[in-house]
Amino acid sequence: MTQLVWFRNDLRLADNPALTAACKAGGAVKACFIVTPHQWQEHDWSPARVHFVIAHANALATELAKLGIPLTFIDAHTFSDSIDSLADHCRDNGITALHFNEEYGINERHRDKAIRERLTANDIKVNKYRDQTVAPVGDILTQQQEPYSVFTPFSRRWHSWVEETQPSVFPIPEPQDKAVKPEQYHTLPEGFTDAPPALVETGENAAHDQLDAFLGEHGGHYKEQRDFPALDGTSQLSPYLANGVLSGRQCLIAARQAQGGGGNQEGLSTWVNEIAWRDFYIHILYHYPRVSMHRAFKPETEHLDWNSPGDHFQAWKTGHAGIPIVDAAMRQLNQTGWMHNRLRMVTAMFLTKNLFIDWRLGEAYFMSRLVDGFLASNNGGWQWSASTGTDSAPYFRVFNPVTQSERFDPKGEFIREWVPELRKLDNKRIHDPGGKGGVIPKGYPRPIVDLKESRKEAIAKFQALKD
Repeated sequence: MTQLVWFRNDLRLADNPALTAACKAGGAVKACFIVTPHQWQEHDWSPARVHFVIAHANALATELAKLGIPLTFIDAHTFSDSIDSLADHCRDNGITALHFNEEYGINERHRDKAIRERLTANDIKVNKYRDQTVAPVGDILTQQQEPYSVFTPFSRRWHSWVEETQPSVFPIPEPQDKAVKPEQYHTLPEGFTDAPPALVETGENAAHDQLDAFLGEHGGHYKEQRDFPALDGTSQLSPYLANGVLSGRQCLIAARQAQGGGGNQEGLSTWVNEIAWRDFYIHILYHYPRVSMHRAFKPETEHLDWNSPGDHFQAWKTGHAGIPIVDAAMRQLNQTGWMHNRLRMVTAMFLTKNLFIDWRLGEAYFMSRLVDGFLASNNGGWQWSASTGTDSAPYFRVFNPVTQSERFDPKGEFIREWVPELRKLDNKRIHDPGGKGGVIPKGYPRPIVDLKESRKEAIAKFQALKD
């Protein structure tokens, strides 16, 4: 018997259900990772994410090799191509069983169904496992056995499930054979070579070091500091989570251990709630597949008449909208492949409410830049901001980016870091350089839209849709 582990969005040894099961099944264990650059382009993957994934797949191959498990890189252009490629690989290597952890986007689900049908016809057993969420997808349901569409009741049930189940993690498997020489993937796919410097260290150990450092140094202050982009108040774990180098279970259990060790309960509880939000958005992706098909969760909002993107969209993308906090956030995104979470909401709401540009364009642009671009979370966040999604912000609640800036970057430190044209302005004017007759520094654009008037227009359009 020869077991094959197909690594996808789960680039880790520890707490990996598919790897654990394969190692327990008996016989030789092999692994593979399929490189599908054309599919990544269709899914708007960023160069930063591709660099991250290839680096971590190589690191995974090195660690698997120490366990006597060789990982083979398989080239395929798309998910459709990967079906033939994987079937050929199984035939050529005498594979008797395939093991993989589920993914929940609609294209991924279609791919996996086709793989199961092809390999089953070839007398190869196919085993899939639920992995991306703390509570397995499908376990958190209402009393009527229906999926939740609002976060708060979902969260209550999720927390109850955690207390009742006390989830645990799978340890790193024991060596299966003598160490082997690891295969490495050295050629970055065309179209993904231009990436910013790596945001975080490479490797599973680095991910755990970052988790421990966050919980030990910042977790207790998370509630107070998480919304201030100039502070080091967030976990910086999102790239690891988005690409499966860390699991939500590992994060949850580490946080609960920190709480039990006397850590700040409120701060850590707030962070645990973010893990619940991640589960919720994956839950939505699974139960409502239309959200991964460029469709709004609220069907009625498909009738909104969005503005043509034009120059306004270009100004937003490049960080030249004339709204300092928005421009600073977009420049951070473009230069680093990451954006602070509070500012993801601010910039998304500015695009969809003040510029009234279709949220799908912003969603795709974020994915094309983010190292932590994760379909469920990115889609959920954009539809929340655009008031088209589940549990979304009411259409009449529109963030004022200047007010947000004054509240969460009160000294203008974040703006000064990313918008050097405004560095010499005082702490008041830096949020709204042209306000009350102020002179805008040379080289910085005037606001491309009036915040008050555009807010009124957006509310009126939503109200007309409702009426």
